[in-house]
Amino acid sequence: MPVLAPVQVLVDSLARNHIISDMKPVRVVLDTNVLVAASRSRRGASFTLLHALRERRYVALGSVPLLLEYEAVLKRPEHLSVGQRTEAMTDAFLDALCLLMEPVHLHFLWRPQTRDPADEMVLETALNGRADALVTLNTADFGAAERFRLTVLTPGAFLRRLEEHS
Repeated sequence: MPVLAPVQVLVDSLARNHIISDMKPVRVVLDTNVLVAASRSRRGASFTLLHALRERRYVALGSVPLLLEYEAVLKRPEHLSVGQRTEAMTDAFLDALCLLMEPVHLHFLWRPQTRDPADEMVLETALNGRADALVTLNTADFGAAERFRLTVLTPGAFLRRLEEHS
């Protein structure tokens, strides 16, 4: 019996029992509106998803254009005042978020694909980063994702999937 045979038996057993396949973390892109919702309320699914990210229950993907979009939107006065945050607090949040995210380099641009030109970078980050899902509060804006076999979920639906697989 080859030396690796017992190892292969163990691997086969783990795979059969879905222990190995379930270990691969889900790769997602968070639309900017998810971060805005999380910054405005600590009660919703969007805020809970940020805690799940901190616990490494999934992998969030980020690109330079997407992070710049996050920054520009989160620093709008209307979002800062509702969330009772300063620009410095937002910078600290984005720094922490960058440490948790897997960087994505945009090698291919797929424009135009979405109804809202501001959503193009979200879809491009998901496609270039080989995301399993795109999480957004505006699922209708990403109808083109179906052509690329990319799942589009609301924060609540994605959170339910995370809980099912925990």
